[in-house]
Amino acid sequence: MNEEKLKSLTAKSLKWNLVDKLSTQVLYAVTGIVLAWLLPHEDFGLVGAILIFQAFASLFVDSGFSSALIQRKNPTSEDYSTVLWFNLFTAVMLYVALWFCAPYIAEIFQNDTRLIPLSRVMFLSFILNASAIVQTNRLMKQMNVRPIAVTNALGLAAGGAVGIYLAFAGYGAWAIVWQTIVTSGTKSLLLWITNKWLPSFTFSFSILKSFFKVGSGVMATSFLNTIFLNIYSFFIGNRLGMAQLGYYTQADKWSKMGIMSVSQTLTSAFLPTLSSVQDDEERFKRATTKMNRFTAYFIFPSMLFLCLLAEPIFHILFGTKWDMSIVLFQLLLIKGIFTVLTGLYSNYLLSLGRAKTIFVLETVKDGCSLIALLISLPFMTILSDGDIVYGIKIMLAGQIVAALVSCAVSLIVAAKASKQSSLQFVVHLLPYLVITLLALAAAYPACTITSNPWLLAAVQSIVMIGVYVLVNSLLHSALQKEVLSYIFKKSERSVV
Repeated sequence: MNEEKLKSLTAKSLKWNLVDKLSTQVLYAVTGIVLAWLLPHEDFGLVGAILIFQAFASLFVDSGFSSALIQRKNPTSEDYSTVLWFNLFTAVMLYVALWFCAPYIAEIFQNDTRLIPLSRVMFLSFILNASAIVQTNRLMKQMNVRPIAVTNALGLAAGGAVGIYLAFAGYGAWAIVWQTIVTSGTKSLLLWITNKWLPSFTFSFSILKSFFKVGSGVMATSFLNTIFLNIYSFFIGNRLGMAQLGYYTQADKWSKMGIMSVSQTLTSAFLPTLSSVQDDEERFKRATTKMNRFTAYFIFPSMLFLCLLAEPIFHILFGTKWDMSIVLFQLLLIKGIFTVLTGLYSNYLLSLGRAKTIFVLETVKDGCSLIALLISLPFMTILSDGDIVYGIKIMLAGQIVAALVSCAVSLIVAAKASKQSSLQFVVHLLPYLVITLLALAAAYPACTITSNPWLLAAVQSIVMIGVYVLVNSLLHSALQKEVLSYIFKKSERSVV
């Protein structure tokens, strides 16, 4: 594939990834806002407890083979079929095991028996998701993101409608459970209906084995990552209760909407591109340089602007019902900056087939997180002036420090693997961080002028975005020119 065609496909892929994430987050947000008004804190805590185990089940279902498929240059139909049957078989076996384990899950969380029937239904969703992994993977490999965006939007719309109806009807936590089931089922069904590919009834252990080198590394990395994404919910639910877990779950959910959208968009658009130029050292260097700058251009303003706007946004969306989630939301966003950057550097290594290196880095990252967690764990149950999430704030502050350290290590390793200096990677990031801080400083004084959340959010948004774009323009940012040219279709150039 020549470079111009690759740029065009990457740009289109990035465009539809952005459309997908935007439409997904809008639909997800609308449903989430309505449910946050209608359901009590404990209902979100119940579902948050179930999601801990669902995250691990989903991880074992995929086993890292979808990433291995993307990393492989020319996967065959038999490759896809083998991974599909493996995913479905693993999903069914895990569901049976978790069905019997439901009473033990309830015991972990203060013997709350409401979790037993809720979990047994909720766990059906990872079987439905398993049936769609390969179909989604094939489209991503082809950089054909449009069908994925459409099916995601329709699935979320259907699930949201069901969830809102059940919440109004008084079904409590069941509204969230059935929202998840309908969303997963609709997305999977539509992908199978619209996708032209059908699997063959073949399964090859040799093919599965051939994916093992990359897949096992990704699997091990994801396993450690999943542990430390969910361990906080585990200890909060186990030691504090469902109400505090509900506050944390809400903060985590809304922060992830921004963090995961950015991370998944970059992964979906960048990984196929990097894989295609993995054997060309100069093209790989150019690609990573632009990806570093492009990521920094978006991640710093998006995450830090949301931090500043957190209070007016929460008050506009939820009133004061979820005020205890606001600071948790801000801390999670700051941590999310380092999460996105670390994920970006892992993509560089994955595209080069360095799965073992990724696993080592994940071990370092999780080691830092574990040390921070162990230090903060004794403080988790502390209350300060009636603040029931005070201990959670301490825990998250420690996790930010851990994330910064692990991000720095990942940057050094990724720079070396791509035969560039660590200083070059840092230089790619710093200008956009500094400009973002200037924009924040310009917008912050608005909070002393008005307490109206609508007016405050509007003024701060205008000032922040205006200053950020203006300063980049004054500094003659070539990246911003390319981004704006692509958005407004003034040029056919891509941003990657």
